[in-house]
Amino acid sequence: MIFAVDFSIMALFLPTFFFVSVTPGMCMTLAMSLGMSIGLKRTFYMMAGELIGVAIVALSSVIGVAAIMINHPDIFTIFKYAGGLYLGYLGVQLWLNRGKMALSEMHCTPNISAFSLATQGFITAIANPKGWAFFIALLPPFINQTKPLIPQVSVLLAIILVLEFICLIIYASGGSTMRKFLQKSNNVRLMNRVAGTLMFGVGVWLAFG
Repeated sequence: MIFAVDFSIMALFLPTFFFVSVTPGMCMTLAMSLGMSIGLKRTFYMMAGELIGVAIVALSSVIGVAAIMINHPDIFTIFKYAGGLYLGYLGVQLWLNRGKMALSEMHCTPNISAFSLATQGFITAIANPKGWAFFIALLPPFINQTKPLIPQVSVLLAIILVLEFICLIIYASGGSTMRKFLQKSNNVRLMNRVAGTLMFGVGVWLAFG
């Protein structure tokens, strides 16, 4: 089964997708914002939801579902506006130093559920029309039509998820490092406002981008 994979194509796909994935986007900005507001460890819940969303988008692109989604953009409307409104609301709450995600001088561990974090990541990944269009354009050229499809798609999907996870960790770690620095400087209010601005920006980007 493994010989059904064209490793020369996979070797080219790896740096291509890493370059695309590491470029700042909605999911990476969200990871940085959460790393700053809740820390790296709890941001893994968001990453789990985001990776599930990415996997769905990638697989749908291969089997043709994405073409239907792109041709009927109204399907995204509910996800886009609901998700954007929710993230925007959380960003405003952070800016005002309120809400479950905001840090205070007395409490440094915001109280937000794992499900809520995973939902943020999932919606951000799956409600982005540009993400669907990107996978439609990117994946077909890296699939060898003369070889079995399932092994190739399995390897491509594994590469996508691993690289996406690595990039999410990089961005969340950057936010977490800033969190620790600002906490030591007693700038909790500033940290909430920076994280809130980033999250609000992701919400606007998701809804209107």
